[in-house]
Amino acid sequence: MTLRVAILTLGCKVNQVESAALDNAFRAAGCTLVAAREQADIYVINTCAVTGRAGQQSRQSVRAALRRNPQARIVVTGCYAQAEADTLHQIDPRILLIGNSHKEQLVAVALGQIPAPRLLPMAEKKEVFALPVQSFPGHTRAFLRVQDGCNNFCSYCIVPYTRGRSRSLSRAQVLQQAALFARAGYREIVVTGINVGRYGLDLKEGENLVSLLARLCADFPAIRFRLSSVEPTEVDQDFLDFASATPNFMPHFHLPLQSGEDRILALMGRRYRTADFAEKLNLLHERFPLAGIACDVLTGFPGETGLEAASTRAFLESLPVSFLHVFPYSKRPGTKAASLPDHLPQSVKAERAALLHELDARLRRRFYEANLGRRVQVLAERCLKPGLLEGFSENYLPVRFAGPETLINSVLAVRLTAAEESGLLGKLETGA
Repeated sequence: MTLRVAILTLGCKVNQVESAALDNAFRAAGCTLVAAREQADIYVINTCAVTGRAGQQSRQSVRAALRRNPQARIVVTGCYAQAEADTLHQIDPRILLIGNSHKEQLVAVALGQIPAPRLLPMAEKKEVFALPVQSFPGHTRAFLRVQDGCNNFCSYCIVPYTRGRSRSLSRAQVLQQAALFARAGYREIVVTGINVGRYGLDLKEGENLVSLLARLCADFPAIRFRLSSVEPTEVDQDFLDFASATPNFMPHFHLPLQSGEDRILALMGRRYRTADFAEKLNLLHERFPLAGIACDVLTGFPGETGLEAASTRAFLESLPVSFLHVFPYSKRPGTKAASLPDHLPQSVKAERAALLHELDARLRRRFYEANLGRRVQVLAERCLKPGLLEGFSENYLPVRFAGPETLINSVLAVRLTAAEESGLLGKLETGA
């Protein structure tokens, strides 16, 4: 009998990469992959622990799988499994836990070929989970994970403890994986990691993020490359020169700000101040006036005052920011911030997050309207309904336009004609 396997992925792009590798490995073993809401013999839940909400979703997903099929084999992996093994075993002692330290053994454990290994502290992990990914089911763009782990130890973050220290794939492994994506027909690749700007610093290959990106863009000129995120301290002259000189590197940047107040940044353990951040964003804007620039904001940090929250909003509005990713602060046991005084009520954090979401809507609208009338190159990613396609431009504008479903996975010239709350409308043009 063919085993039915469901994989549910929570959290970051690195988890998505690893789940895709697990999906491919289960298929290679002869299993049938089904949606997480369906009846399955094996449920794999790839968890996240970056916020309290993510931990809650991880627990809820485990309980939902147990309800769906009490006889199924439940395999829990990812950061919540690494951090909260005892909590998960209290839900059901039969749960198989595979920490981030042994993710490459998950398929063999799930199929009963080997016993579940003991969870190890991630500080002992020296390699990167390196199962190859042949395809991302349901995705038009591929994620190329080149690095794992983080050395920053920001005071609010559990990730260095659940993912370990920064570790890089070798240049040969990265290029081999990119070649697999090229052969599979992907037109766009997102280069990602936990702290991707530290790529190569642990290797002896003389490689860094900029040199790796340059090699990828040169070796695969028909593929559009994006960078998932970069720390503001890592936006330097080499990075700017590379990005502006490389046609298939997309002008879309994601920089974590977290707070627009220096006192809060210091409490967070961030390694820059607001003046540094503003300088880097303005440098990007000078080189790429219509770049899509996204910022992470963590609101409601312990001790943050109403004036400091308002100052953060004013700071963001003064910058050429296109999108915000808003996160209310969530207490994580084991982090330095958890022991800080003056934790704020949930209602205050929710109110401040709502104000940031309103700001995000204004910034997006400003960015959308600045692009009206332009001719952009859109990767058609999905068919919303017969005759209506949606995709993303070079600078990550969501664009809807009329066209047949046969154009999906094509890069198309589209003239932007109108701005709406959810994106832009465009008209397909002939010619490249």
